[in-house]
Amino acid sequence: MPYVARNEVHAARIISGVGALFALIEGVYILMLVLNADQSNKFFVFIKGLAEPLALFFPGLFHTGSVDFDIILDYGLAAIFWLIVSGFVARVVAR
Repeated sequence: MPYVARNEVHAARIISGVGALFALIEGVYILMLVLNADQSNKFFVFIKGLAEPLALFFPGLFHTGSVDFDIILDYGLAAIFWLIVSGFVARVVAR
């Protein structure tokens, strides 16, 4: 049985890592938008192509009057969502 438990721990780490990667992508996209990165740049287009689908239903959720703050709230909540969900799933798998 210890072998199975070790595999579960490895699976939990992978799940947590994927959630952290998703949150990192959202964080990089937030920085690029707030700092006015060149939107025609290939790296920006690549990150945008990853970040927007990962944001799920969060973009447009809040309208505070500040575009930058809306971006931080919307995509920041998506990043936090991925950290929480992946952490929860990892704990379930590790049991």
